[in-house]
Amino acid sequence: MNRFKNLVSAVFLIFIPFCTVSAQKVIKLWESAPPTSNEITTAEIVRDGKTSISNVSVPELEIYLPEKDRATGMAVVVCPGGGYSGLAYDHEGLMVARWLNSEGIAAFILKYRMPNRHKEVPLDDAWQAIRHVREHAGEYGLNASKVGICGFSAGGHLASTASTHFATSGTSTRPDFSILFYPVVTMTKLTHGGSQTNLLGENPSDADIYTFSNEKQVNVNTPPAILLLSDNDKVVLPENSLRYYEALKRNNVPATMYIFPSGGHGWGFRDTYEYHQQMTGLLSAWLKSL
Repeated sequence: MNRFKNLVSAVFLIFIPFCTVSAQKVIKLWESAPPTSNEITTAEIVRDGKTSISNVSVPELEIYLPEKDRATGMAVVVCPGGGYSGLAYDHEGLMVARWLNSEGIAAFILKYRMPNRHKEVPLDDAWQAIRHVREHAGEYGLNASKVGICGFSAGGHLASTASTHFATSGTSTRPDFSILFYPVVTMTKLTHGGSQTNLLGENPSDADIYTFSNEKQVNVNTPPAILLLSDNDKVVLPENSLRYYEALKRNNVPATMYIFPSGGHGWGFRDTYEYHQQMTGLLSAWLKSL
């Protein structure tokens, strides 16, 4: 009987940090006006207690810190997906933060502004989020050289954009690693049409298509990446991830890719996903290898 009680207590204790974690605070991303407006004037729409958010024009950073006795000093800026028209805030944001905390990793969910055809807007927000984490690393108990970025679908495009377009003067905006879930990567014909239109407009220029096709922007300074996706994704074609992986390898950048047999698009961190346990196990091992 005592043995059974001890086992139950141990299991209970293991799950406490994962189940009870909550945001320590939510901060306004920019102290003054951002460098570019997205010109969205309609009210923000929040559905079902943050399941999804659309019409985002006021960017925020929601901060989740792990228990101190678990903390690794690592941090991840999390970019939910949503086709650059909204944010899948629950299964590609909140659930991710809770899992990262269970791994001892601080999570900063980025409620980035929708571009509304203003291409600079999401990247400005991602850069500012990375700056904030680095500049406040001491306050949060973090290692400023272990700040990564994670993105899903269009959020994966934002994460791969931040990983290939960054400034190293002043506070560096270069992520130290990137985690890309079924990401939009290219703006060529293999792209996700809605993401391209919302970011670049109906008739994007050849220059914009090239600049925001992130497989074309990889170089030796691009951070290591892990890509996770489904073979049968019909929304964002797997070729997006394949192109990014191949570009990383051409430049001798460490890269890992896992393609699961099924699941389609948008599974995020839902534990109902058939390969959820395998996925989190592989991701955990990769993060520890860093």
